[in-house]
Amino acid sequence: MTELLRTNDAVLISAVEALLGGAGIECMVADRYMSVMEGSLGVLPRRVLVPDGDLGKARRILSDAGLGHALTSG
Repeated sequence: MTELLRTNDAVLISAVEALLGGAGIECMVADRYMSVMEGSLGVLPRRVLVPDGDLGKARRILSDAGLGHALTSG
């Protein structure tokens, strides 16, 4: 799995999950429940991970949807 993006924005994560799911790309949101540890402040970013073989396709999908600014460099 490779990191596609890292953000604190729950709405962005939901949009990314929907876009990738619609394209048949599975993704995993790491650190989703870290808010329990941090006291629900939302300071720890969540990471969206995709299978290595789907990284290029996932990056194109998000870029085409106008979300390229959120992508992790690489």
